[in-house]
Amino acid sequence: MEDLKIKERIANVTAFLDEKQNRLYLAAEAKSYGWGGKSKISELSGASRFLIARGEKELDNPDLQTDNERIRHKGAGRKKEIDKQSGLVSAILQIVEPHTLGDPMKPLLWTSKSVRNIQEKLENQGFIISHELIRQILKEQEYSLQTNRKTKEGGKHPDRDAQFEFINNQVKSFISDNQPVISIDCKKKELIGDYKNNGKEWQPAKNPVEVNVYDFIDKTNGKAAPYGVYDIAKNKGWVSVGISSDTAAFAVSTIRAWWENEGKNEYQNAEKLYINADGGGSNGVRNRLWKSELQQFANDTKLAIYVSHFPAGTSKWNKIEHRLFSYISMNWRGKPLTSLAVILGLINGTKTKTGLTVKAKIDEKIYQTGIKINDEDLKKINIEKNLFHNEWNYIIKPN
Repeated sequence: MEDLKIKERIANVTAFLDEKQNRLYLAAEAKSYGWGGKSKISELSGASRFLIARGEKELDNPDLQTDNERIRHKGAGRKKEIDKQSGLVSAILQIVEPHTLGDPMKPLLWTSKSVRNIQEKLENQGFIISHELIRQILKEQEYSLQTNRKTKEGGKHPDRDAQFEFINNQVKSFISDNQPVISIDCKKKELIGDYKNNGKEWQPAKNPVEVNVYDFIDKTNGKAAPYGVYDIAKNKGWVSVGISSDTAAFAVSTIRAWWENEGKNEYQNAEKLYINADGGGSNGVRNRLWKSELQQFANDTKLAIYVSHFPAGTSKWNKIEHRLFSYISMNWRGKPLTSLAVILGLINGTKTKTGLTVKAKIDEKIYQTGIKINDEDLKKINIEKNLFHNEWNYIIKPN
């Protein structure tokens, strides 16, 4: 809270100062802050530590200050590196994109690439940049540093990073050809009824929303299973709110609903569809029913269905987690999900400043569990496996 007050004070004061007054004022703030003041004031003001250090020297040695020091006009001075080097920011984002994670409950992003590794790759592309500037640019793009504990999600496959690169290259290729790319997953099931929902919302003082003490399932209302489709290029989401089991049939039914209601209108010349999915669950690597349902979908739409799975333990790299589900969770935080209508309304009302829009519909079908696809039926699937990890990457073409 104190840092926010300092940041606000700096913004209010520096708006009226010239260049020299600005560094002297920031130096005074740094001195009053105490240990670590230069770094903290640099972070809060956006000014460099070198500028603040110069101001401190001038405060300590008034003789260094001259009355006739040239003051540059507002906006003068050296251009920023991002202005001098066209495409710098986009080059940084392309490097970190395959290695970007996000907390499913928060929109904040982080990357497994170190700033020095990014610097090396940028220098190989001809850019001249310091690792500190890379750090600043990543912060401006809403990236943050995270501990190792948060980026390691279980066993690490030796080809994990290579799979991320493969997916990233495929996504760029599809988007450049104006072919659809979707990220899919099932959000965690939600209890329907007067149950506590995590998070806080503004309410009249001493008047909280009352909910049940115990989270026992109400057999009358049951659970809702939101299965999502996120269109990466268009920044649009589609969610089917199911009342049955999360099966492969439900997963593909959601993709079909997205295609019929959104996809085929957005991509009228589409010949193929690229799906990014987790490695387990209803859309898992070993799920035969998943492939069988996709075959039927390919036959009906005449689309070649390209599929890439994320390796086990890397679900947070799936874009739907931090580009769609995190915002849905934020939109209904602190609100009891008392009915399907309430859930539907909260999902449909999810929007972001970056242009995300979401549409949701209830799927009232009852999906049977335990359906087995035998070897003979599996052979009927027109599947073409990629040479690189064919269990993760394959194409299902219309029969």
